[in-house]
Amino acid sequence: MSHPRSRRAVAPGTRVLITGAAGGFGAPTVQRLREQGAKVVGLDRVAGDGIVACDITDEAAVDTAVATAVEQLGGLDAVVHYAGIGTPNDAGGPLEPDAMKVIDTNLLGAWRVTAAALPALMAGRADRDGAKGRVVFVSSELAYLTLPFVSAYSVAKRGMAAYADALRLEYGTELHVSTVYPGYVRTPIHDAGREVGLALEGQVRREEVEDIVGTVVRALAAPRPPRDTAGTRAGQLELWAGRHIPTIVGSGVVRRLRTQAATGHFDSSPVAAGLVRRLTGRDVPAVVQETAPSKERSTS
Repeated sequence: MSHPRSRRAVAPGTRVLITGAAGGFGAPTVQRLREQGAKVVGLDRVAGDGIVACDITDEAAVDTAVATAVEQLGGLDAVVHYAGIGTPNDAGGPLEPDAMKVIDTNLLGAWRVTAAALPALMAGRADRDGAKGRVVFVSSELAYLTLPFVSAYSVAKRGMAAYADALRLEYGTELHVSTVYPGYVRTPIHDAGREVGLALEGQVRREEVEDIVGTVVRALAAPRPPRDTAGTRAGQLELWAGRHIPTIVGSGVVRRLRTQAATGHFDSSPVAAGLVRRLTGRDVPAVVQETAPSKERSTS
């Protein structure tokens, strides 16, 4: 069940920078905030209406793009981090190119943008009558509820949560820092997994885009924003279980994996061939083990 939708809105004129602003979460968040009277500039790989083109894996590009966004906004009050990719990978495979690209984009990209935005966030306090700036990190339940073939994504998202904790500790006098943990939401980030036979659709509980957009907007508007929050009540329970009873949760995941591997669920995926062999002793036909080209997909 979703959290009840809050009627609370951001203050008119609030200046917000959103990464991944053209995608599945970013675009509706931009629209919602603008409807509430906020001033919003986005960062994404391709420029658009109110969007500055930026490769967040390039520090010089980030510095330039954030400076441009702050200039367009006339200052800065909040940053929301959606940008990310979700290329599947083998936890025992090479870091390059897929795993490293996921970590660089999802974790280090958020770090670069935050670092570039911090001076403006803190300088804007005078315009907010002394109110703190805000940073909202959109992590994932996969930070604590790990599934196979998403090791780089899980590492990046758990690292994001740790970075948020560090930022809160060191800059808490100046900033409110919130971390949001979506569950499975049908956005383009899952296309890469689907194309190599590793779709999460139907395998895990589904949430809706509105669950996450609403949660982020509430975090931006609340007088006392949450430190950590899922997008739904069910998500809160899952997040608690992943953090506090990981052995029990992990055992359940492994039991399900064995059943799926034995019944051929992963046979269409070249990435899963090794896991199927280790769990069942069965070799997946070589024809489906041919490596498929990876594609970059944005959560945004």
